[in-house]
Amino acid sequence: MKAAVQEAVVHLHPAAPLIALVGNPNCGKTALFNRLTGSRQKVANYAGVTVERKEGRMQTAAGKTLRVLDLPGAYSLYPRSPDERVTCDVLYGRAVGEKRPDLVVCVVDATNLRRNLRLVLAVKRLGIPCVVAMNMSDLAEKAGRPVDADALARELGVPVVATVGVASGGEQSLRTLLDNPELWRRSGPALAPVQDENASIAGDHEEVRRILQRLGLDQIVPHSATERIDSVVLHPVAGPVLLAVVLFLIFQAVFAWAETPMGWIEQLTAWTGDAVGALLPDGWIKSLLVDGVIAGAGGVVVFLPQIVILFFFILILEESGYLPRAAFLLDRLMGSVGLSGRSFIPLLSSFACAIPGIMATRSISNPRDRLVTIMIAPLMTCSARLPVYALLIGAFIPQREVWGVLELQGLVLFGLYAAGIAGALAVAWVLKRFTSGGRMVRPLMMELPNYHWPSPANILLGLWQRVRIFMRRVGGIILGLTILMWFLASFPAPPAGATGPAIEYSLAGMLGQLLAVVFEPIGFNWQISIALVPGLAAREVLVSSLGTVYAMSGSGDAAAAALSGIISQQWSLATAFSLLAWFVFAPQCLSTLATVRRETGGWKMTIIMAGYLFALAYLASFVTYRIALALT
Repeated sequence: MKAAVQEAVVHLHPAAPLIALVGNPNCGKTALFNRLTGSRQKVANYAGVTVERKEGRMQTAAGKTLRVLDLPGAYSLYPRSPDERVTCDVLYGRAVGEKRPDLVVCVVDATNLRRNLRLVLAVKRLGIPCVVAMNMSDLAEKAGRPVDADALARELGVPVVATVGVASGGEQSLRTLLDNPELWRRSGPALAPVQDENASIAGDHEEVRRILQRLGLDQIVPHSATERIDSVVLHPVAGPVLLAVVLFLIFQAVFAWAETPMGWIEQLTAWTGDAVGALLPDGWIKSLLVDGVIAGAGGVVVFLPQIVILFFFILILEESGYLPRAAFLLDRLMGSVGLSGRSFIPLLSSFACAIPGIMATRSISNPRDRLVTIMIAPLMTCSARLPVYALLIGAFIPQREVWGVLELQGLVLFGLYAAGIAGALAVAWVLKRFTSGGRMVRPLMMELPNYHWPSPANILLGLWQRVRIFMRRVGGIILGLTILMWFLASFPAPPAGATGPAIEYSLAGMLGQLLAVVFEPIGFNWQISIALVPGLAAREVLVSSLGTVYAMSGSGDAAAAALSGIISQQWSLATAFSLLAWFVFAPQCLSTLATVRRETGGWKMTIIMAGYLFALAYLASFVTYRIALALT
């Protein structure tokens, strides 16, 4: 998820000393970063969430200003994935345009020192001043395995402080320690990596074992609540059934819970349009505001409750630690199409937006798996499709219960999401059959963090970030494209004696008639055809574009009617199903294609992606339209 991550833009003092936070995934490093800097960074409880450079500014207890760099999670200084390579390049001073840190804060999970301390020993060999932040110290105490920070400091030879990244004031001990001038003295020049990787790892492992033995922490921890829960969640039969039920209930809630707030937004939009229209005389200004801005933007904002509900559940799954279990459960399914369960988290992030999902593939070490995951990530149903789905389902699928407890509309939405997943798996299977390395079995090695109660603050922060992202899109690119659509639909004016709606003689009407020749075989009229063009920039713009086109196509009551009511009267059921099928496989928005070009290092894979997605979308719509015509 991080689908939807908005990173703070911080203007920093270049001359301020630079601290780098380093640690294993799931050690609470990003939560501690948030505490130190106050940045609005999203905190998630699964590996691979931090895939880009994040920087903030903090003040120590004495008021000293420091720059803080949150490096991607890493298990060692022998990089196996792009995000680990970023961490190593920064620490060794090889990162282009990046200063080598003046001090490294090694964040370790106090409940899992056996794994975390190996990275600390590797960082110590770099010769950079080092401090250990023993995070989650409160959980270690609750588990009956408290760690003596002073004793650990003597063993490691570096200062150690206890921190709690998720608690207010939990970073204060580290903030105070950073005022000590002795910390900033380099212990020696950076050393080159040890050539024999296996020997180095084995040596660090043995040293960690001796340290834990001397601290009395080498005993096996008794079965915890996490293990008892996992006995059910990871059960080979009960686990997949539970996962399917959870996902199914989420999609049911998206429609059932959102109905009332969506009604409020529809009423507010209608009232605003009437109020503004009553204040202005007839003319192009009134048409721009009422038919363009209010009708277009309001038609998209109405779906905000459904997006918020969807992300509410996704954030809970992230915060609780359930997502890595879902990846584990799906590893066998992913393996059948030539991937591993590690691809699951980037693909799940793509349900929010394909861009962060594609970026999250940097945590995949196998280059072939990473490329295939990038190529199928756009087939996951991103949140930008949700307004389109909701519009068409609400207009053509009756609102009734199935078997007395299930919403028919929710079932259809679940089916659309399932169709996207099935399409992605099918593409991955084809690539498995026809690419080198596709049939190679790659075992999944993934950390399963302890379960945590979701933090209400983090849930609210994540939802607020999602709302901000959505509203910025509505007020930015969506509003701009809506106004452009209004302009194209308004000019030139119809000739004298014209009998049809004015929009049919406009630039939009003429372009729509040309595109309709291409899209007529799949059931799209000229209004849909023209609305697909701005949809290349952002999918949800299709809704506002249709709102603008139909508001200007009608007159009187028809122009003021809700868009769903208009299309339910003017479109056939076959056309609606065809458009739904189109958006299951629809070619990606331009920003996603730009991200693919950046991540793959060229245009080749970008062009291939755009081409195969367009072909799939057209084929799926053609088949759906013809079958629907035959049946209806």
